[in-house]
Formats: sequence, C-alpha cells, structure tokens
Amino acid sequence: MNIIVLKFGGSSVANNESLKIVADKIINLYEKGNDIVVILSAQGKTTDKLINEAKELSKCAENRELDALLSAGEQISAAKLSILLNDLGYNAISLTGWQAGIYTNNTNQNAIIKQIDTERIIHELKLKKIVIIAGFQGINENMDITTLGRGGSDTTAVAIAAALKAKDCYIFSDVDGVYTTDPKKIQEAKKIPALSYEEMLEISNEGAKVLHNRCVEIGEKFKIPIITKSTFNNKPGTIISDIIEENTVKSIVKKDLSRIAIVGNGIIRNIDKVKEILNIISENKLEILEFNVSENKISILFKNIVDDEILEKIHSII
Repeated sequence: MNIIVLKFGGSSVANNESLKIVADKIINLYEKGNDIVVILSAQGKTTDKLINEAKELSKCAENRELDALLSAGEQISAAKLSILLNDLGYNAISLTGWQAGIYTNNTNQNAIIKQIDTERIIHELKLKKIVIIAGFQGINENMDITTLGRGGSDTTAVAIAAALKAKDCYIFSDVDGVYTTDPKKIQEAKKIPALSYEEMLEISNEGAKVLHNRCVEIGEKFKIPIITKSTFNNKPGTIISDIIEENTVKSIVKKDLSRIAIVGNGIIRNIDKVKEILNIISENKLEILEFNVSENKISILFKNIVDDEILEKIHSII
C-alpha cells in the first residue's frame, strides 16, 4: 500500500467553502493511486467556543466530561468532509479516534498515545475508501474519551503515519511552510525549504505555531518525513526530515515579548553572527537577564520588552 497521511488544521476546514478546497486536494492525490488517510482538526474556533460554553455552566467541570465535549469538534469536521467526498462520488468514511484504534493513557486534556490498532484503518483502505479520522482524541483503558492537548491533531497525524508506515505525512494549514521568522511581522522573512527534526523541535519548543512539538518527536523517532504546506495554494512547503547537517541559522522566534531564540544546526560555530547579535544588543542598550548558546540554539532573555525592530535587525544578520 502507498499510504499518504494528510492533516488539515482548523482554518483549512473552517467552513463549507474551505472543505471543498480540502476535498479537491484529497481527490488529486487519491486519483494518483495513493491510499489516503486524512486527519482533521475542529472547524475554526470550535474548541475555544466549547471551552467557553463549558465555563459558563461550571467553573470546575470534570476533565472527563470536558474531553467528551471537546472531542465533538473534530468529529463534526470528519463527518462533514466524508459527506462531501461521498457526494462528489468518492467512497469515504469518517472515524472517531477510538474507532481508528487510538489508545491513550488515562490522562485527560493532555493524553499520550500508547498504541494504535490499525486493523480498521487498513480494512477500509483495502476497500479503496478515503479514511477520515477525527484528530486530537483517543480512548483509554476505561473506554473513556481522551484528548491530546492543544495541537494534538498534528500528533494524531504523525502517530498514524508511523503506525501505518506511511510514505509521507502532510500538515496543511493557512501558511505555506516554516519561515525564518514570523512573516506577519517581518516582511523579509523567508521560507525554509528543509529542516531537521532537531531544528524543528527547537523552533516548536520556542513557541512558533507551526507544528506541535510532540508530533516532531514522533516523526524523528519513526523517521516519517513531515511536509508543511498551505491548504490555499500549491506553493512548495517545508520538509522536516533526517537531513544532512548544515551549518546555517534557520529561524528566529520571539516569545513572550522579551525572549528571542535563534535556531540552526551548528550555530555555535557561527561566532561572527553571535558577535553581531551582541553588538545590536549593546548598541540598543538592552539589558540581558540570560544568554545561552548551544550547538543548535541561541536563547536570549531580556529584562524589558523587545520591539519588533530589534527582531528585524537580528533577522537581517542571520
């Protein structure tokens, strides 16, 4: 079987028009002879809406019941897409996390996947169905619904890809890859064509909202290439894989207003770049609380808020 896993985020399935774009991408890959497994997030701000509604009912809702509630968002997305694909003449089936055989530990709100029984998924694929799985969820030993925490649909996708030994795992969203910094803030930000798992993990851990860090860890463990792309265009994305080491700085992330992290393999060997960054800090009279340099990351914690202008200056150096 030539299995490809596709994951679509909340903005990609936000409404019926977006679902039609998603369906077109799925059909295009399906008609090329691929076996397709799709993982979906909840539509738009559905999860936030459900959380707020629960808080209106109770200030201390039980985590078990919250998981039962929040898992509904992804199930709605999966069922809607299946309805659409079947109407377009393509045999599709939606599965909840537990129907897909995703078993987790007993932690609610931030469960960890223990194992995946792929029997049902493979059975449906052999029938040439497009299998659509609700992300972010599984079932524990008590047969209770659990959820995987924020960004959990990414984790579902890569874990399913690993369990099925998929060829590739595509993560579709409203951005077309990983950039050297936030393109919404810095116009000169450039898309990075390829990253190592280690680099992507550092970027995710620093707060860049591209991939959930747990999904990167799974990708690295099972050597599943992860390709981040946009749902809304056909531009090349960013490939996260076990690439050959490169001594280049890849990304700069500003987190919590006063912390900047610069990520890239061999960054410690770019001494000249480190000196230039220190010169910018000195010239702008910025007070540093903490400055750490490792093989793959420079992390700077400032005493006061750092303007985007400083981020832009550092970005121009790297």
